[in-house]
Amino acid sequence: MTISNSLRSWVRGIQFFDLFLFGSSTLLLFLGLLMVYSTTNNDTGTGSLLRQALFAGIGLAGMFALAVYDYRRLKKLTPWLYLLTIALLLVVYFFGPVVRGSVRWIDLGFFRLQPAEFAKLAMVVVMAKFLAEQGDRMRNLRYIALSGLYLAVPMFLVLIEPDLGSSIIIFAVWLGMLLFSNINKRHMVYVMLAIAVFSVVAWFFILHDYQKDRVYTFLDPNRDPQGQGYNVLQSIIAVGSGQLWGRGVGRGLQSQLDFLPERQTDFIFASTAEELGLLGSAVILALYALMFFRLIQSCRSARDNFGMYLSLGVFIMLLSQVVINIGMNIGILPVTGIPLPLMSLGGSSLITTLLALGLVQSVVARQKAVRFAG
Repeated sequence: MTISNSLRSWVRGIQFFDLFLFGSSTLLLFLGLLMVYSTTNNDTGTGSLLRQALFAGIGLAGMFALAVYDYRRLKKLTPWLYLLTIALLLVVYFFGPVVRGSVRWIDLGFFRLQPAEFAKLAMVVVMAKFLAEQGDRMRNLRYIALSGLYLAVPMFLVLIEPDLGSSIIIFAVWLGMLLFSNINKRHMVYVMLAIAVFSVVAWFFILHDYQKDRVYTFLDPNRDPQGQGYNVLQSIIAVGSGQLWGRGVGRGLQSQLDFLPERQTDFIFASTAEELGLLGSAVILALYALMFFRLIQSCRSARDNFGMYLSLGVFIMLLSQVVINIGMNIGILPVTGIPLPLMSLGGSSLITTLLALGLVQSVVARQKAVRFAG
């Protein structure tokens, strides 16, 4: 490709950007950086903020690159992407350092890579290609089972880290995309029954005791207020203490006095609600709502099934994370350790989210380019 052709591709990618999607996600990113600074300044100074800003820069560069890249070329790369994901998860299992009883990261020295985060996006791409190619054959139970096999390997490797939260998101992506495929609705009943059976088996033979305790704590946070229930109770207190206007950035009592654990990651929404109040929380929810609305629009207007399924998968991946994270912050869902997209501290999660949005921008750009040419 010549320099002029490359330049035209970049111009077209930016020209046909979905500005509402880009604007809402960028504002959430800046709010996240603000809250990362607020919740970590007492511990690390500006160190955490600078690292997160660096990850944001890498993620934004990747987002622009993918927006320019023709998403349809991913079809040929999908098998390699799937194998790379499996390989990274195996490296984690055999060689990853143990941190707080879990093996989730590959220590690269300057950066701790969390392959489970990238596995979420990889499964979106894998499922998008599979569903787009199979089409009406998804009415056959054999192809539903085949899609389940594609899911089972990475999900199992993530589950045994153990990382229940990420495995739930990967499963949600598969199930959500399957629901919008050409699957026979009667077969969907069989799938749901299989899920119910697996859930029972997982409860007795797969889940660890601390993961079961989180469910018990969700049902009754006061059951162990100084132990498993502590995080949930402190989070609920933080959300409520923000009231309408909030206590101000850097002035939240629960977060700044270390009553709220994981305030910069799992419970960053509670920290935000305490410091920015109900109005600040409403702005964040409105920005997420706008982002999801634009993702749905991208899904509906995609020029082909592969693009439609890509946008749908990204929508499900991000929506499930937002719902679960905010739900556990306000005490209506169990704590599962899922980051809040674009806001929680963490390089792997942030970069993955921005790459996912870049893929959607690529779908939007090609759809708009076709309409413009017509």
